[in-house]
Amino acid sequence: MSILIIAEHHEGKLSHNVRPVVTAAKEIGGEIHVLVAGQGIGSVADAARTLDGVAKVITVDDGVYKDYLAENLAPLTVAVAKEGGYSHVLAPATAFGKDFMPRVAVALDVQQISDIIRVETADTFVRPIYAGNALATVQSSDAVKVITVRTSTFDKCADGGNAAVESRAGAGDAGLSEFVNLATTGGDKPDLTAASIVVSGGRGVGSKEDFKIIEDLADKLGGAVGASRAAVDSGYAPNDWQVGQTGKVVAPDLYIAIGLSGAIQHLAGMKGSKVIVAINKDENAPIFEVADYGLVADLFTAVPEMMQQL
Repeated sequence: MSILIIAEHHEGKLSHNVRPVVTAAKEIGGEIHVLVAGQGIGSVADAARTLDGVAKVITVDDGVYKDYLAENLAPLTVAVAKEGGYSHVLAPATAFGKDFMPRVAVALDVQQISDIIRVETADTFVRPIYAGNALATVQSSDAVKVITVRTSTFDKCADGGNAAVESRAGAGDAGLSEFVNLATTGGDKPDLTAASIVVSGGRGVGSKEDFKIIEDLADKLGGAVGASRAAVDSGYAPNDWQVGQTGKVVAPDLYIAIGLSGAIQHLAGMKGSKVIVAINKDENAPIFEVADYGLVADLFTAVPEMMQQL
C-alpha cells in the first residue's frame, strides 16, 4: 500500500497545509510519496523531502505547471497515480485541492472522499456533513481512494525525514485553460488558515470603515483577520477573510468573534478552535452557545477597552 500526496506550494515555498496531510497519510499507513509540480521547484522539493514520514519526492519541473491550472495538474496526477499503483491520493481540502481533486476522481472512475477529519482504517474515514452538525463515517471499496484532508483537524508533521528525490516528465499542456493573472490582497498579516489567533467581525460591526476596529485588535494580538459571510456580502471585508462553510475553515488556539451572531454556516468553519471568545450585545446570539467566554456588550465600547488593557 502506497500513498501519493499532491503538494500545494506558493512562490517557491511549500504550503503549511501539506504537513497535516502527511500526518493523515501516516495514520492510513503505507509508504508516502509527495508529488511536486511546477517550475523552479528545487526549494519546494527540498522542504518536502525533510518531512517526517515521506519516503520519496517526485518532481515535475516544467513550465506547463509554473502557474497552477487544475486542467493541467489533474492529468499529471492521474498519470502518476496509475504508473505508481497508489492505493490513496491525498491533497489538502483547500481551494487548491477542491479544484483539481474531483477531476482526478472522475478520471480514475472512483468516488472522492472529501474533507476528512479522522482516519479510522485504510478504507474508512470520518467527514463532517450538514455544515458540521453531523459526522459521516465513510467506507470505500474503490481500488484508489481519492481524498481531501481538512488540515485544521490533523497535527502538522515534524521535520526529520530524508526522502529520495526522483524527477519525471510532465503530462503536457491540456490546452483547456490559460493562466491570465493572480490578484492577491497582500499585506503582512498572518495567513488566516495558519494563524494561532483569529479575530473575526460580523455584520454587527456596521460598516467597512468600522471594520478597522477588528483589524486593529488582530494587529495588537499578532493574529489574522476573519469575517462572517454577512460581513463579506455587506462589503465590510474582502472575500478571502471569510470564515465558514463557504469560506475558510480555521482552528486557531484563540478565536475572537465580534459582532457576529454565529449562524451554523459560520460555526462550521471555526468551532474547532481551542478557545472561542464572543462579544455581542445580543445575549441570545447563537455564538454564545459555542463560546468558552462570552461578553454581552457593545463592541464599540468593549473592544477599545480591551485594546487599552492589552
